[in-house]
Amino acid sequence: MWVRTAGERDLAEINALLVTTWHDTYDPIYGVEKVTEITDAWHSVAVLKPRLTQPNSEFVVVDTGERICAVAFASSADGRLIHLHQLYVLPDAQGKGAGGLLMDEIIDSFPEAQRVRLEVEETNAQAIAFYERKGFVEIGRTANCGEDDSGLPALILERTLG
Repeated sequence: MWVRTAGERDLAEINALLVTTWHDTYDPIYGVEKVTEITDAWHSVAVLKPRLTQPNSEFVVVDTGERICAVAFASSADGRLIHLHQLYVLPDAQGKGAGGLLMDEIIDSFPEAQRVRLEVEETNAQAIAFYERKGFVEIGRTANCGEDDSGLPALILERTLG
């Protein structure tokens, strides 16, 4: 299992990974219809493609040699604060180190960074526990996770680097 930069040929598989992971994690919270609506809007190939060339960002996957089992996307406007927009691991690959590999790669990709910030669904105990093990602490809350007017509440977590 290794980390590599996402490419255009990966987008359909990344989309499938995100849809699978979102339904597994969020169907009990938001319901199947809402999760389908979100994944259609946020994780389509058309939405993912511009991330491949977005300046000041990193779009990476964990590849097992047989499949992509995890994905992360982060950006930084100033190089000092990394915004981790996505870090998802397929349900059957969780707990095997892929998330940690992605986190390390994201942090290493922004050598001047002093902090990493993310939003996480406040009832997603498994994700919160993962981030806390990685040194993140809660610094606030938002009523609109992911995008303006999403209506999805989330915790804002941050980790100081260095």
